[in-house]
Amino acid sequence: GLGSGVIVSPDGYILTNNHVVEGADEIDVTLSDSRRARARVVGTDPETDLAILKVELDKLPVIVLGNSDELAVGDIVLAIGNPFGVGQTVTSGIVSALGRSQLGINTFENFIQTDAAINPGNSGGALVDVNGNLLGINTAIYSRSGGSLGIGFAIPVSTARMVLDGIVREGKVTRGWIGVEPNELSPELAETFGVKATEGVIITGVLQDGPAAVGGIRPGDVIVQVAGKPVTNVAGLLSSVAALRPGEAA
Repeated sequence: GLGSGVIVSPDGYILTNNHVVEGADEIDVTLSDSRRARARVVGTDPETDLAILKVELDKLPVIVLGNSDELAVGDIVLAIGNPFGVGQTVTSGIVSALGRSQLGINTFENFIQTDAAINPGNSGGALVDVNGNLLGINTAIYSRSGGSLGIGFAIPVSTARMVLDGIVREGKVTRGWIGVEPNELSPELAETFGVKATEGVIITGVLQDGPAAVGGIRPGDVIVQVAGKPVTNVAGLLSSVAALRPGEAA
């Protein structure tokens, strides 16, 4: 039961993976300066595989949250964690890809892919830029052997910040929902609905009196943006809608 975590506030809040703490009876946190403390789980969000813990310690080193939306493929990143329990370790690599989804790891997937070495025990650790700003939470590796093959996945800090705010403020994460049945925009569906668009997500069903219906969305419509952000596939649409605050216009 080993994993890593990131201290995100002077109050002792720690961001880690849900699968690191799931089913644990008690959680001990060891800092890099050898201080130890018992942690309590403030809240978890299995759908993004994130969890928030809290420790009662003073003078905590706190990470600066970066902006994962500005990341580009090829940017240099460092992965910090405790692989195989050997002690704090830093590996380096680049951003290999952005917006990776359909991996079957979480409900909401929008992973940063990196070739920085991530191994078992790194889960919940920090993916940072060269200035030490947090860009993501290392979550999974693609490996048949259980060791790093240079394909690691991290949850972007934009998702982590939303989960952190929701859990700390309300004890749970409340997600946006619009009530549609979305599909990938295939040439066949485009022909069926007489759609000229070549990019976006086609809506094949709309829930009666749901937010989308009230807003005027009808079957055959193609969604190309949510709140100003481009949408290219169903997973991207779900993630963008989930990030909206309920009651907020978009």
